[in-house]
Amino acid sequence: MSDAPAMDYDEQLAQLGAEIARLGGLVEAQIASAVDSMTRRDVAQASTVIALDDRIDDLQARIEQMTLSLIALRQPAAIDLRRAMAAMKISMQLERCGDLAKNIAKRGLVLAKGEAVTPFNRSIDRMGRLVVDRLKTVLDAYANQDIERAIQVWSRDEEVDEHYNAIFRELLTYMMGDPCMITPCTHLLFVAKNLERIGDHATNIAEIVHYEFTGEAVLGARPKFDNLQQD
Repeated sequence: MSDAPAMDYDEQLAQLGAEIARLGGLVEAQIASAVDSMTRRDVAQASTVIALDDRIDDLQARIEQMTLSLIALRQPAAIDLRRAMAAMKISMQLERCGDLAKNIAKRGLVLAKGEAVTPFNRSIDRMGRLVVDRLKTVLDAYANQDIERAIQVWSRDEEVDEHYNAIFRELLTYMMGDPCMITPCTHLLFVAKNLERIGDHATNIAEIVHYEFTGEAVLGARPKFDNLQQD
């Protein structure tokens, strides 16, 4: 029988936070690698990104189990309960981001078999860097209990939308000019949409962080930029 003392409540919460940081780091790297593998047409790297998804799923499941055990054994209330629930909710958002990164890598495998659509590499890469930065910023806000920084991520949601809409228009114009490029450009549209959805998950995390430390939902509608129907 082990003589090691059981962790106290604060230590358990700290461990949850550490696991979230670990999961966040994996997901950030996975997204960046997925975009890089697609723009460089690197099949081996894309395959590695896809394989990483199982590790992310396992870690998310571990965080969920840790949270449920903590709630069952400690029966936290108020801020402590919000802290526990926030960890589980954030892990679920990160796991979904991992799924989207895997989807990007899968699109990259398909694109690598056909003609390169290099004019859009820079735009996709820029959008990828933006969503990874948003995710990193909001996870830093969570780790540092920085509500103001989380709200900054929330209030800048339209930046990702602007990038997506710009890529959408460019790809549409490209497809109309050369019907042979419809298939690869469609795959790129899905890549851009996946990145836009990762941006939405970062915004979701910002809302979770705000609620965790204030007990209140963020008031007002999310800032959105959607002018696809405007000319």
